[in-house]
Amino acid sequence: MTTLDREETRATDVAREAARPRPLPLTAAVPMAVAAGLALLAAFPPYGVWPLALAGVALLAAATHRRRLRAGAGLGFLAGVALFAPLLEWTNLHTGYLPWLLLSLLQAGYLALLGAATAWVSPLVDRYRWGWPVVTGLLWVGQEALRDRTPFGGFPWGRLAFSQDTSPLLRLAALGGAPLVTFAVALAGGLLVALAWRDWRRPAGHWRPVAGLAAVLAALLAVAGSVPTGVRGGGDTITVAIVQGNVPRLGLDFNAQREAVLNNHVDATLTLAEQVTAGTQRRPDLVVWPENSSDIDPLRNPDAGYRISQAADAIGAPILVGAVLLGPGEGQVRNAGLLWRPGSGPDLDQLYTKRHPVPFAEYIPLRKIARMVSSEVDRVRSDFVPGSHAGVLDSGEVTLGDVICFEVAYDGLVRDTVTGGGQLLVVQTNNATFDVAEARQQLAMVRLRAVEHGRNALMASTVGVSGFVSPDGRVDGATGFNSAAVVVRQLQLGDGRTPATRAGVWPEVALAALAVAALAGAAVLRRREVDPG
Repeated sequence: MTTLDREETRATDVAREAARPRPLPLTAAVPMAVAAGLALLAAFPPYGVWPLALAGVALLAAATHRRRLRAGAGLGFLAGVALFAPLLEWTNLHTGYLPWLLLSLLQAGYLALLGAATAWVSPLVDRYRWGWPVVTGLLWVGQEALRDRTPFGGFPWGRLAFSQDTSPLLRLAALGGAPLVTFAVALAGGLLVALAWRDWRRPAGHWRPVAGLAAVLAALLAVAGSVPTGVRGGGDTITVAIVQGNVPRLGLDFNAQREAVLNNHVDATLTLAEQVTAGTQRRPDLVVWPENSSDIDPLRNPDAGYRISQAADAIGAPILVGAVLLGPGEGQVRNAGLLWRPGSGPDLDQLYTKRHPVPFAEYIPLRKIARMVSSEVDRVRSDFVPGSHAGVLDSGEVTLGDVICFEVAYDGLVRDTVTGGGQLLVVQTNNATFDVAEARQQLAMVRLRAVEHGRNALMASTVGVSGFVSPDGRVDGATGFNSAAVVVRQLQLGDGRTPATRAGVWPEVALAALAVAALAGAAVLRRREVDPG
């Protein structure tokens, strides 16, 4: 190669490098990443400013765009810490700071992967600018699909979809469940970036028209708001009572007063029975007690069984009891929902055992290592064993789709109860070890599930928040936190299936597969940039 040829090649390389799009200055990207996490946080209950989820997605996408993979991962991690550390603060109330910190850092690691992926696809979205919103949505769905399943079965808390309980986008759950809602939120956030992106390094750069941004976002919200919701295949109407008996004190020691907790729920049900007899309250067809309402095994403890029978006989309706049952093996226990019928007692044919016990809370994987993190793991003396069947329980008047506590966050566990015949969605939970923020975040998930499957739903908690949710996501009869309450409502049963129920996991599979395709497409473009010949 002659000197002239080398100079021409060098000049070409310099020109190509000068033409290469540049990321935002790091001094802007770092605070943007932190702001992204805080904006996402504010979208979730108890704050519930759902449009900030769109802003959070946009800020993170802009901060990581065109960066090297390591920098993209670092910025994503910053956003994840800003989101998950305060969002999951309720986990440190009674277990200490270290478990909370480790869980928050683990969850932030998934946003680090998202930040790296967003940086990786930069050549793709630079070439096809109007594909930016779609790619952003796909990457968020892919990240959540991974986080919801790993490790130890995953931890879906903080999914974008769960921040939209008061948003028009919630209606999209009826079409494609939580993954489609997450995709729509991230798509809208990507629109913010695609329409407003400005090359800060180039004076010629300019803002996209604000009117165009408003029009596109308005169209998206209008389409989402037009999705029909309501009871699918509506049938009979029944009366249901939620009993929130409360506990003597909040915290991990709430179950040291197991007899008092059981008596609280029995006494509240007996009071309801007196009101029914007096004609001041409608007689329920079903009474729902929360998770851990009887931590004394009523199948083995005659006194506990007698008290529950006393309540069921007085109210004249079956009670869905949240009970801790011993067995099946030595040193094992089960977290169960058990129908207790008036006159006959426990119906062992209508028993649901929680299918997804919470790792490091209801069972301890790697116990020796976990003990080095927190001695609180030794409170779990017996590991909870998972059930093998969906929570479909027939009370006679209604077929229930029952899930317990955190199970409401898992798409498949809830869907299985509906495809199994559930006409009413029931979430039995115990929030006595957490706080009101966690309870409201969980209620937001119940709202999404009601819309997703076109079913009336309810959440029954030991301490609150309990309440009923209609198939359009509205909450009725929500109780206060750390209080005793009884709420009675008439509900219409559902038998039909929404498109989301029919589709099951396939919308998520399709969107995640497209996310992988986008990453592969970006790899091809990157190779061409390195070797343009």
